Amino acid sequence: MAEWSDFRDYGLYLVTDQDLCKGRPLLDVVLAAVQGGVNAVQIREKNNNTRDFLALAKLLVREVQTKKNIPVIINDRVDIALASGAAGVHLGQSDMPIVDARRLLGTRRIIGRTAPTMEDLARSIKEEVNYIAVSPVFPTTTKKDAAPAWGLEGMRKARQFMDDNHCTIPLMTIGGITAENVKDVMSTGIESVAVVSAICSAPNVEEAVKEFLLAMK
Repeated sequence: MAEWSDFRDYGLYLVTDQDLCKGRPLLDVVLAAVQGGVNAVQIREKNNNTRDFLALAKLLVREVQTKKNIPVIINDRVDIALASGAAGVHLGQSDMPIVDARRLLGTRRIIGRTAPTMEDLARSIKEEVNYIAVSPVFPTTTKKDAAPAWGLEGMRKARQFMDDNHCTIPLMTIGGITAENVKDVMSTGIESVAVVSAICSAPNVEEAVKEFLLAMK
């Protein structure tokens, strides 16, 4: 197994949602996004049962992680990450505690953490995580239970907090990010952006990714 825990270049991070793919197979959308240049892929398919989720995870691990060397990260489910051989898992505040997830996953896999508030961010920097997603940056309808938006000023405060605490854990955000506003998000010092609908629903996924990457430079 690769030392995925050494991975830090999350850049443009795709979060999947089959319902937003406009009838296209999820694998096709993901492969087009990878071709366009996304740095990592998180499988977030909350409507799938465990058996279907595992089958999808194994498929994407084989086609994306093994063949393309792009990390596949599983949302919420440590068991699916382990069974599929995924690079890691992304955990929210109500998911398995980080200490238990790390014990199960070992030190070679990625664990990402959601931080909806500054208090959550303060706790997260003390945990054994590989990146922290402060979110949402803008209001979003993709995630029904999303916390209040941080806004750009909130992103700047999060970046300053990390710097003040000499914390080098990569900082990410998600929520309402488009190719039109991503430059403003990156200007706050955030190192990575996660995107769902602006990629999954794009008429031309590969071109949408390239547009994002161009705006992020």
